[in-house]
Amino acid sequence: MDEEYDVIVLGTGLKECILSGLLSVDGLKVLHMDRNDYYGGESTSLNLVQLWKKFRGSDNPPSNLGSSRDYNVDMMPKFIMANGALVRVLIHTDVTKYLYFKAVDGSYVFSKGKVHKVPATDMEALKSPLMGIFEKRRARKFFIYVQDYKENDPKTHEGMDLTRVTTREFIAKFGLDDNTMDFIGHALALHRDDHYLDEPALDTVKRVKLYAESLARFGGGSPYIYPLYGLGELPQAFARLSAVYGGTYMLNKPECKVEFDEEGKVIGVTSEGETAKCKQVVCDPSYLSNKVRKVGKVARAIAIMSHPIPNTNDSHSVQIILPQKQLGRCSDMYVFCSSYSHNVAPKGKFIAFVSTEAETDQPEIELKPGTDLLGPVDEIFFDIYDRYEPVNEPSLDNCFISTSYDPTSHFESTVEDVLNMYTMITGKVLDLNVDLSAASAAEE
Repeated sequence: MDEEYDVIVLGTGLKECILSGLLSVDGLKVLHMDRNDYYGGESTSLNLVQLWKKFRGSDNPPSNLGSSRDYNVDMMPKFIMANGALVRVLIHTDVTKYLYFKAVDGSYVFSKGKVHKVPATDMEALKSPLMGIFEKRRARKFFIYVQDYKENDPKTHEGMDLTRVTTREFIAKFGLDDNTMDFIGHALALHRDDHYLDEPALDTVKRVKLYAESLARFGGGSPYIYPLYGLGELPQAFARLSAVYGGTYMLNKPECKVEFDEEGKVIGVTSEGETAKCKQVVCDPSYLSNKVRKVGKVARAIAIMSHPIPNTNDSHSVQIILPQKQLGRCSDMYVFCSSYSHNVAPKGKFIAFVSTEAETDQPEIELKPGTDLLGPVDEIFFDIYDRYEPVNEPSLDNCFISTSYDPTSHFESTVEDVLNMYTMITGKVLDLNVDLSAASAAEE
């Protein structure tokens, strides 16, 4: 271990693994260590026995739930936008050859006390029970504008400069009401709060376009895909990729103490009495706790069920977004469900998650709007975890720390953090112009 590396990565969470893969592909010499004896850190996947140990303190789950090893319960479950940045990163690094994806069945939104399919095109808008007949026509015009919009073709702009017009003004041009604005902003553009309304509309239009293009990609009921056997496959795929490029992975390394010189710049990492030298360290917040601050908490529920979520058209995998305004909250709530169709549970079993930015210390009560949508559950676990973000200055100490995972049930914010970190570490922007057909969803 007493060697010199360009970068040492600490923790094998999703973000750290993606970065280690990208840096290895760039030709950097990478050492990747984790204090745990398993991959994934906070974003690991647990079998049933491990799940029981974590939440119930015993290793004896009830036998009626089936075999422990048929479960792959992701601790940070997130669906992947079919044409989104993560898929582009996966293709860019060629890690797709180690993974099989399958389309996600449904994308829904909670509005006025009911669950509705998210309409994403002008034709779907006309059929959606979310809107009355006149609102449908207005929404149809909005979707046609967004579908036809091209940033570099002023003819498609209809005299609006979307870098100047706010989203609020833009949506007002189409005369759309608050409920319609709510599902467009939160379930299509995937904004996490309402700040976007007073920001330039271009970002929202691009997000809605991405949703619609991703939806069209596999012709399924949602714009999302998810790996067979769950997200636990991703860190392992990146570990294999890294090895191909000469990177080194070491699990079960206690301590992992980051060493600094007198100017406060990182010089290496010590574990078990040996120090590996490096120029830069990349890690999750738990490895440099004196360089991060707590910014919030996430409340989550994990349920094992024997049926799909009601009112989702029997979807075996589904996302439901509950916009904050519909619940009288300050942040959205997310419901995520996957099942034996994605090989994350035994036949006939479904795994559902409900998550949100915690506004209280009582997850059972706070998550009730989401857990109420699940129907009867076989087992349910509640949990709160802290969310951290870095406060250090990477240009001074050469430490690049990821932000804790947020409660979203999709990958968009996670991969944004990764791409920003990549640019800080390398000084360049990752080229995401790739051939999207290189990642295909597994056929039935």
